[in-house]
Amino acid sequence: MQDEMQVGIACDVDIVTARQRGRELAAERGFDRTDQTLIATAISEIARNIVEHADRGEITFSAIDYSGRRGILILARDEGPGIADIEMAMRDGYSTGKSSGMGLPGAKRLMDEFEVESQPGSGTTVTMKKWVR
Repeated sequence: MQDEMQVGIACDVDIVTARQRGRELAAERGFDRTDQTLIATAISEIARNIVEHADRGEITFSAIDYSGRRGILILARDEGPGIADIEMAMRDGYSTGKSSGMGLPGAKRLMDEFEVESQPGSGTTVTMKKWVR
């Protein structure tokens, strides 16, 4: 597998593909099975948000190395309606759709680093990192 890859997200099948690609890269980077599952779950949550709220977007996976640490960077982008109140969206149970509202805060708990950038009308970018322990 290459050190960087991109998966377009527009439907449920794309969510499964993104999970698989993320898990594969995590395995190559040396993550144990538990962390591979955590990474795949976080990817699912973010990809599901793209399908439900933005219709389409993309997720880029990259191998990262920093100060002797190995990890994975997951960058999810869409050009959807954006998030008007990121602080509110990061609260457990908050949802503008039909979900339980666990997507963003749930993904944040599963990763080591997590950031959301969004502007109403301009889409959303979620940046997630996980480091090999």
